[in-house]
Amino acid sequence: MKRILLMFLRNLLFCPYWFYQLCVYGRENDRHTEEERFALLKKMVIKANKSGRVTIEATGLENLPQKDGFIMFPNHQGLYDALAFIESSSHPFSVVVKKEVRNIPFLKQVFSVMRVKAIDREDIKKAMKVILDVAKEVGEGRNYIIFAEGTRSKKGNQVQNFKGGTFKSAIKAKCPIVPAAIIDAFKPFDTNSIKPVTVQIHYLPPLYYEDYKEMKSTEIAALVKDRIESAICENMPVDDI
Repeated sequence: MKRILLMFLRNLLFCPYWFYQLCVYGRENDRHTEEERFALLKKMVIKANKSGRVTIEATGLENLPQKDGFIMFPNHQGLYDALAFIESSSHPFSVVVKKEVRNIPFLKQVFSVMRVKAIDREDIKKAMKVILDVAKEVGEGRNYIIFAEGTRSKKGNQVQNFKGGTFKSAIKAKCPIVPAAIIDAFKPFDTNSIKPVTVQIHYLPPLYYEDYKEMKSTEIAALVKDRIESAICENMPVDDI
């Protein structure tokens, strides 16, 4: 929480204007393009990260498909995760979030700009609608992030089991699946420190529909998890091992 306060204080003069811009860009009838909305968020996040003493190191950007209409499946470490992707990704994207975080102040405005989908895991009918909506939008060229663990890991860089059901949108859209390994993304917001921290993101080679069309969703989940765990093990900072 100290780092969030640091980011806020160092950008105190900008925060009212940023909030106003988020409200404007987040309106349902806003006419800015997705690229313009993403550029706004990237500008804010880069400045917030710098003021909060957070460095993003990204590798594998060449693995992102050139054509939009893909879903990234990273491991999940906390609320900071999406900010790391916003700074590093060369493609605009949205996120599927659990309904519990949909109305957190400030995040609510950011989510509106991103046009996120909020999923209610207790309501199967509503959850299925989100899956179908995401599949439709991906088929039309939007990109998404889905956290296949369902909830953040509470054990640092240790990865939890990936849920097969989270891959249904990708299967229905027949789109590329991009595994992404994040390392130390829990440190900026989930540790009570303002020491400089480096968050790593490794965009891994994608799985195309031809690669997974014969696989069950649980098999896809296990494969993506294994690739992410391998990348984390290969790139874990020495001090964290």
